[in-house]
Amino acid sequence: MKSSIVDAPLRRYNKGTSRRAQGNRGPGTRVRFVAGIAALFLASGAPAAPFLPTDDAQVLERLPSRNTAQFRALKSLQAAAAQAPNDLPHATALATAYIRVSRLEGDPRFLGYAQAALTPWWKDPAAPTAVLILRATILQSNHQFDAAISDLNTVLQRETKSTQALLTRATVLTVQGKYLEARDACVRLFGVAPEIYGVICVAAVDSMTGKAGAAYEALQRALLTLPRIDAGGRVWAETLLGEIAHRRGDPAAEGHFRAALGVGDKDLYLLGAYCDWLLDRGRPAEVIPLLQSETRVDALLLRLALAQQALKRPEAADAIATLRARFDASHARGDTVHQRENARFELFLLGDAKGALPYAVANWQVQREAADLRILAEAAAAANDVAALGTVKRWLAETGLEYPAVAALVGAGASQAK
Repeated sequence: MKSSIVDAPLRRYNKGTSRRAQGNRGPGTRVRFVAGIAALFLASGAPAAPFLPTDDAQVLERLPSRNTAQFRALKSLQAAAAQAPNDLPHATALATAYIRVSRLEGDPRFLGYAQAALTPWWKDPAAPTAVLILRATILQSNHQFDAAISDLNTVLQRETKSTQALLTRATVLTVQGKYLEARDACVRLFGVAPEIYGVICVAAVDSMTGKAGAAYEALQRALLTLPRIDAGGRVWAETLLGEIAHRRGDPAAEGHFRAALGVGDKDLYLLGAYCDWLLDRGRPAEVIPLLQSETRVDALLLRLALAQQALKRPEAADAIATLRARFDASHARGDTVHQRENARFELFLLGDAKGALPYAVANWQVQREAADLRILAEAAAAANDVAALGTVKRWLAETGLEYPAVAALVGAGASQAK
């Protein structure tokens, strides 16, 4: 999400070396500046096969322009920090700028640069509060949830009303499926941040725990009646409304996604969520213009490939080959951030249910968003895996999550007919 009073959600996904070798994390999970995701899967030790283009004119990647006000400002911050590498204000300003660029460009390398800017304090458990918040943001983006929560707890021991720490902690806990703790953090936002942020935060948790209808209505009312919020908050709210409506099978989802898209700056997570909705509605042709310039981001390239495949486009083969090379490279590095996308790739682009299931199961051990449950259900149903199907059924029963499409996959449809 864009920067706001709380510099809200930085999603889901990031770390890096060469972009072509690794690909970008992009919108894999839904925790913008407010959260992250984690994964534990034993990766292949074999070296990745290089991707060889079939045509010398083939475009492998379109790099973002560096001749923008954003990158000029970044260059200025870099120069200031280089002059005084141990100066806290300079270091945190530079790290914050790198994190924002990573979010906007979907380029994980900038998270590595952000970490480097914080080198003097990176391993210090008693680091200054500003460093702890930035460190937690980077850690959660790299799926190191517990370490991120530890830093945020330290911040809240020092500053019980830290808006950013409360919001980030709430989102990380929501991704982990720890809803009681997450909701408590959300409630603590009331009185320390504009009311709309508390409403959005609570709605995100309630929508996962059997109160989707009430959460949707409460958030809609808040957007109409509470004071205006900044662009980042508006995108967050409208995207959340779109996701709730999508899970419930409500066509109103499109209006919310379009409203979020119309706010302003590009939001990679929003693009992924909207394209998932379009794919579910059988409208792959509309996905291609939205994503054809975003192929550097693995999660968006995956959706583009799904759309191309659905339309029987010949370029789907190149997209699949690129994704395969990126996943192979991440396995060789022992990088397990992309398990959800890897499972979707195996199941829907390669048609390999047995290959998809281990990724979906491993991903579920760490992050438990609705999309994580869905791919687990899809892989389990395709592979007819009784244990994984049972996991999905239990989660639906224990949380009350309203997701009829998932319930139908595992034979729990009756309880979802609301």
